[in-house]
Amino acid sequence: MGGNGSAADLVFVNGAVYTVDAMRSWAQAVAVRDGRVALVGTDEDVRAAIGQGTEVIDLAGRMLIPGFQDAHVHPVSAGIDMLQCDLHELDSKDAYLAAIAAYADADPNEPWILGGGWSMDVFPRGCPSKTDLDRVVRDRPVFLPNRDGHSAWVNSAALERAGVSSVTLDPADGRIERDADGAPSGTLHEGAMDFVGHLVPPPRPDLVSRGVLKGQAHLQALGITAWQDAIVQSGSADWTGSFEAYVEAAEEGALTARVIGALWWDRNAGLEQIDGFIAMRERGAIGRFAATSVKIMQDGVCENFTAAVLDPYLDADGRATDNRGISFVDPELLKEAVTRLDALEFQVHFHALGDRAVRESLDAVEAARQANGLSDTRPHLAHLQVIHPDDLSRFRSLGAIANVQPLWAAHETQMDELTIPFLGEPRWMWQYPFASLVRNGATLAMGSDWPVSSSDPLEEIHVAVNRVMPPNYPYGANRDEAFLPDERLDLATSIAAFTTGSAFANHLDRETGSIEVGKFADLAVLDRNLFAHPSEEIAEARCQMTFVEGKRVFASADA
Repeated sequence: MGGNGSAADLVFVNGAVYTVDAMRSWAQAVAVRDGRVALVGTDEDVRAAIGQGTEVIDLAGRMLIPGFQDAHVHPVSAGIDMLQCDLHELDSKDAYLAAIAAYADADPNEPWILGGGWSMDVFPRGCPSKTDLDRVVRDRPVFLPNRDGHSAWVNSAALERAGVSSVTLDPADGRIERDADGAPSGTLHEGAMDFVGHLVPPPRPDLVSRGVLKGQAHLQALGITAWQDAIVQSGSADWTGSFEAYVEAAEEGALTARVIGALWWDRNAGLEQIDGFIAMRERGAIGRFAATSVKIMQDGVCENFTAAVLDPYLDADGRATDNRGISFVDPELLKEAVTRLDALEFQVHFHALGDRAVRESLDAVEAARQANGLSDTRPHLAHLQVIHPDDLSRFRSLGAIANVQPLWAAHETQMDELTIPFLGEPRWMWQYPFASLVRNGATLAMGSDWPVSSSDPLEEIHVAVNRVMPPNYPYGANRDEAFLPDERLDLATSIAAFTTGSAFANHLDRETGSIEVGKFADLAVLDRNLFAHPSEEIAEARCQMTFVEGKRVFASADA
């Protein structure tokens, strides 16, 4: 114990301790002192560290792992959604409309009906109608983004408030879904969401602050001890942004997780916004929070045909269209921006979903590397739904991290009905190529993109290993058919991606991500040893306790 024989604060014994160190070694017991791992070994090894004030936790064969780290998540907006009209746990049009009606009736004085979380596969072509919404809320505008945040369901009152009609043109970065007569039908995609979104009153400061803590509690209950928030924005004199809410929570000591904030790149602005990022990075280095990343959304999503693809999407009859999706940032400006940010030692966090967006993002990293040399900025590309095979090897050569959201790599309705037919062969088979990335030497990090999909790392790992949806996941379909099974990962690789891999992406790998002497005691207790059960049962496991620096931040009722 550090050579002075003093007692540990906390000791875990009689467990399956998976350290996720370089050797993927196992142990039986761990001792913690002053917030750090002081000893890793057998029950006998730690016996001398147990003193009068030591808390001893008998794992009784349960699994102790490093705390999970989510490399791409939106806990503040998710927390706010949970406090508003939350549709995430529902999965039918009738259930959505009932929930919206109940929420609106509960507070007739609320000027807007806000929240979100609907699923595209519930509606024809993924597009809900204003007519349905008008039946339950006529008197007030309704603005409800879907689960992935790339489309919004609005009612007639919202469209009228925004002045959106049959003569309104689509913006360059989005699309208005229309009826046969050209009138807006009630779904707005990507930049078209802003017609209404810009009119939505900002959340009250107390709601944002509560959102931070609500999101934190939800993630810590799943064994997550650190994350990268993929959209962190500053507010103004009139409203509190997620940046200010994180800073406030960190200053007050209420932020018990480690959080890297990815500052939001405004795609309608240029390089002039970088000075603001520098100021926010200086202001945001407080407690366990650091705003050291910049998020650039390079494209949209496949389901609404806004993901940037090299070859055109197909139509419903399998014929090529003239639509290749949207590159939100001009590729040449992207190179210049990434080169400048990299020189300033910002990490760049790309949303790159289609194969063209992936290539444009890698080209930008390559431009930065050529200009600045290979540095430790650790740029990462998130989502990576479609990667052209020619680009698989570039992640390793450029030092770009592959940040994947594995839950999507399965047959489910959005994949089978809204994606595969419109990508066509062979392109649909280039989706989520996790094993190919590993074979090509890429560093893998994992995240959930919650509230887009489940925030549970065990459900994410289940899909990474099996390439089928968890048995009880509400949006599954064709559950027994593995999705591109050659791209399955083994359990050890998947756990590493959600611990050491994401810690590396977060620049937290020296202090966290594995259970090793000297590192912070950021730990999670699972109710079983995942390796001792069939892979089909991974999603049945649960987190029972979560610790940050040896302090318990979550315990289940049966812990």
